[in-house]
Amino acid sequence: MSIEQLDLLANLPHERAGTDSLAALSSASTVIKLLGQWVDLGWLRALDRALAIFLLDLETDSNPLVLLAAALASHQLGHGHVCMDLGETLRAPDFALSMPPEGAEAAEGALLPSQLLSNLQLSHWVEKLGGSRLVDNQAGEQADRPLVLHGQRLYLRRYWRYERQIVQILQRRLDKPAVIPPGLKEGLNRLFTQGRHHPDWQKLACALAARGAFSIITGGPGTGKTTTVVRLLALLQEPAVRAGQPLRIRLAAPTGKAAARLTESIGKQVGDLAVDAAVRDQIPKEVTTVHRLLGSLPDTRHFRHHQRNPLPLDVLVVDEASMIDLEMMANLLLALPVHARLIMLGDKDQLASVEAGAVLGDLCRDAEAGLYSTETREWLEHISGQSLAGAGLEQGDSLHNPLAQQIVMLRHSHRFGAASGIGELARAVNRGDQKAARAILAEPRFDDLGNKMLSGADDASLDALILGSVEPAASDSLPAYALYLTLMASQRPAAASPADHSAWAHWAKAVLAAFDRFQVLCAVRKGPWGVESLNRRIEERLHRHGLLAAGHGWYEGRPVLVTRNDYSLGLMNGDVGIALMVKDRPLRSGAPERLVLRVAFPRNDGSGELRFILPSRLTEVETVFAMTVHKSQGSEFFHALLVLPESRSPVLTKELIYTGITRASRHFTLIETRQGVFEAAIQQPVRRFSGLDLNGPP
Repeated sequence: MSIEQLDLLANLPHERAGTDSLAALSSASTVIKLLGQWVDLGWLRALDRALAIFLLDLETDSNPLVLLAAALASHQLGHGHVCMDLGETLRAPDFALSMPPEGAEAAEGALLPSQLLSNLQLSHWVEKLGGSRLVDNQAGEQADRPLVLHGQRLYLRRYWRYERQIVQILQRRLDKPAVIPPGLKEGLNRLFTQGRHHPDWQKLACALAARGAFSIITGGPGTGKTTTVVRLLALLQEPAVRAGQPLRIRLAAPTGKAAARLTESIGKQVGDLAVDAAVRDQIPKEVTTVHRLLGSLPDTRHFRHHQRNPLPLDVLVVDEASMIDLEMMANLLLALPVHARLIMLGDKDQLASVEAGAVLGDLCRDAEAGLYSTETREWLEHISGQSLAGAGLEQGDSLHNPLAQQIVMLRHSHRFGAASGIGELARAVNRGDQKAARAILAEPRFDDLGNKMLSGADDASLDALILGSVEPAASDSLPAYALYLTLMASQRPAAASPADHSAWAHWAKAVLAAFDRFQVLCAVRKGPWGVESLNRRIEERLHRHGLLAAGHGWYEGRPVLVTRNDYSLGLMNGDVGIALMVKDRPLRSGAPERLVLRVAFPRNDGSGELRFILPSRLTEVETVFAMTVHKSQGSEFFHALLVLPESRSPVLTKELIYTGITRASRHFTLIETRQGVFEAAIQQPVRRFSGLDLNGPP
């Protein structure tokens, strides 16, 4: 096909393709026109249609069903699915597109996938894909073919390769003989005193992780994942230090914010370990981002460390692993030395990564059941002194459940006890129990929960919650944005304080800490209850109340979120800073010091220090009075306020609600704009299709 023909095809008019599904699938050009119509309706991305056009250029006699499948698989990838399951697509065809809940009514007569595929048999679709020169079989032998068909799962080749690499590497690690550190039983008894909770899941997690080349410790907020891993590192490092060969240990997290939180937590706990000072000194207290650990190469998908240049380490701990997508996990595993241990920490019930894949969720799908073999159970009970008899675990075996033998789920929350409404609500949402969740929100004894149904877009009660104590009557209100702004004004250093005076740094730290006590969370970006609209609304309200000098552009008090890693500035995606007027040293000798606008960011090295950046150097930032729940992962706020939109959406899931709730450490407020949306979200779990399974052949 010539360039002119391709351009002509790409610009075909997108008139209605007709209601006859057979006619719509009769030719490649008709399918391309139909895809264009879906793009116009917002159901499909232009990128997905472009892929179909590209494939048609590669194979001019492409079967229309192949082009349709490729476009849908691409679109699914953009929504977090590693592949498209053909059978699931035929069972719920409209799920494959970004359609509103009332898709048929909103389509204005467009041909829906459910109409298009109504009479299509799975075997026929698989047959057409299998016979295409664009599609490789599940062995992946034809490396020049862009699509791979594995059973009834259709992949873009790159993601099929990532999934294969992860499965193969982890299977090899699980197959490695267990190497148990000397003195493990004695070390466990020394580091874990007799606790109130039986069994002691933290002790069991340490024992299990100490014996394998790969292990996962999962659990909800406050279950002690960090405490567990610090003691685990002591158990591993102690015999190595005694032998004169300390282990090279590295700690990593997906975002700068998560890395900073883990750095702070580990720094506090290492000093309390019941081990020699020489061992404590060999446990790292600094956490880096995964990108920085691997050595991200600017403007590429590649890293400095890879299979041929592995990471120089013996033990790698990765926190907040639920945020790691398929591609990043593949890169991380490829760069890991064969001899090194990998320990992953994370909450399996949180939202998955923004990009394709739900790696931790896929790996931990059996974590709750346990599925330990008799051998694993007996070894655990012997080495830890804990009984699993009353733990309610299901029986498994190492042949059919090899991964389960290296996973422990921490089950007791030290943060959210029985008297915690936040904990009770999170557990009800996790169970998908909408009635219990609603009852908990209404329970007056839970003073750490709030719930408000707004009467409309102009309901002033939302402003009161967001602004906080701007009125005298609200002086006892929960932390909100007035807190950091009033502190910013009232504790500003004296005008005479020189630029190098520590008062400026102390003030900036206090402002950042006050801002971090409260956060508005949104489920969506667009619409009246999305991040963009709420940020504008909050700016305007704060400006109207005299708390902000300006309501747009760069102004003192503006909080910003970094949206892309900037290694030249040392800023990571997810970092939050605040614009402040601070004293600056003059460039010219003898010139007076003056106040200038700088953006204060906490350093990601756990030092507790700040860096001050010129606003003009920050090109990839956005105002962050409101942020998406996805962006809040790895963060914790004294008071988190979750705003739900007025219509149901595919992104409104059980996992999103759970993640929003568990960002709050002391108080959670749910803001609703329409009845039933909260309940509908709880009943809608995340669906991410993949073939990541270590219990069978890859």
